[in-house]
Amino acid sequence: MEALLIAAAVVWGGATGVLISRPAYRLSVPAGDPWRSQCPAGHAFVGLGAGWLGLARCSAGDRYGPSSLSVVSVTAGVCGLLAAAIGARPELVVWLLLVPVCVLLATVDASAHRLPDVLTLPLAAGACVLLGGASLLPGAGGSWTSALLGSLLLGTCFFALLFISGGLGLGDVKLALGLGAVLGWYGWPILLIGVFAGYLFGALYGIGLVMAGRAGRRSRIAFGPFLLAGALAGVLLGSSMS
Repeated sequence: MEALLIAAAVVWGGATGVLISRPAYRLSVPAGDPWRSQCPAGHAFVGLGAGWLGLARCSAGDRYGPSSLSVVSVTAGVCGLLAAAIGARPELVVWLLLVPVCVLLATVDASAHRLPDVLTLPLAAGACVLLGGASLLPGAGGSWTSALLGSLLLGTCFFALLFISGGLGLGDVKLALGLGAVLGWYGWPILLIGVFAGYLFGALYGIGLVMAGRAGRRSRIAFGPFLLAGALAGVLLGSSMS
């Protein structure tokens, strides 16, 4: 049964991961610019969802956007890892639904240093609503109340840091609303650990860039992917303790 669950999660991750490269390409634009409406060859996007859904390949057959293989591998791998760690608990469905959005966010932020509202706000709302449903089912491994409080607390803390240090962007604050709910589901210790892990991952990456001569001490890096990686670490740890 466990092997079947993991296999199903990997298939889900692979199927949704295939669809990430196109919206990632369309959303990876500087702040204030409109979303891309054409592929690099100048062909307009067509297909399901007003052209947002589909493979990252234009009508001429050219590929564009981030590597589909990399995106699919990450999405499928994360889904499989979550299924193996959490098992058949109600919150697993929530995590599997959120993973493609999180991978899309990380991809866009890494490319354009931007966390679009069209992703961060639905992520926060979806996490809170879906966890509320999961909390009503038997076998749930967390608390909806602490998830809601975690969202409020982390969002407030990041909003304060935005003005105190200036090292964060408003997109990070909005992302914190969703990640606070996800980490808060497993309690306050996991919330703290997940946030700390995100900062640690980001710091290690920054130090590595400086040591390699690829960045200076004042260089800005995309923080969203590391926050998301820290949240994943927190969820994996929280699931093992619940």
